[in-house]
Amino acid sequence: MSRRSNRPPKMAIIAAQQIVADINKRGNVPGDRLPPERTMLEQFQIGRGTLREALRFLELQGVIALKPGPGGGPIVQRPDSSSLETTLTLLLQFEHAPYRSIAESRLGLEPMMTRLAATRMSDELRAELTHSVDEMRARIDDQSVFLETNKQFHSVIAEGSENPMLGCLIDALLNLLDGSAIGVDYPERRRRAVVKAHQEIHDAIIAGDPDAAEAAMKSHIQEYLAYLDRTHPEALEWPIVWGAR
Repeated sequence: MSRRSNRPPKMAIIAAQQIVADINKRGNVPGDRLPPERTMLEQFQIGRGTLREALRFLELQGVIALKPGPGGGPIVQRPDSSSLETTLTLLLQFEHAPYRSIAESRLGLEPMMTRLAATRMSDELRAELTHSVDEMRARIDDQSVFLETNKQFHSVIAEGSENPMLGCLIDALLNLLDGSAIGVDYPERRRRAVVKAHQEIHDAIIAGDPDAAEAAMKSHIQEYLAYLDRTHPEALEWPIVWGAR
């Protein structure tokens, strides 16, 4: 992997960092407007082209939305994992990494994440976790519902770990390997096995048992990898490509 360049950051990136610092300092929330262009030009002592490049960069990162027309301008947003997903995809594509690397990363990250969630998850998120398992079981005949509730289950645990790094990484990895990218099919027998695994993980988290929760998630991801190896071994070796959905 190539090393980070030692070149100094562009003025637009420095300006973008200053804008983000100001957003935090002011305590802005999603929906708030940033100061007018003239104010920011004076504040940061930069040219209009540099400011607009900085704002465009922040828009791509999901920090702001640029609303056109009269009364428009930059509006604060809350970034999500989509920018991280894109960055990871590009990094992995240029490393010629296969989809297997994503699946193996989940095996390393999710058991630890689940262990944390067993002692940190709020009552509200515990209720969401229960709903996810119940919904998956009730709609077991619908694969689209299965895929959505499966992602929700793992996302709730990531949030419940109260570790933002793990939460962002897991959300990005789930989007990168949601099954559709490599054409994975989940027949009803497999869906029922996943419901059973989710129930075991759920019960350990609800009981506040970190050892059992970690072990149950590790077993679940190991079985997931084994399933992919049995049914889609060639797909796991496909190179990760941006936009391959």
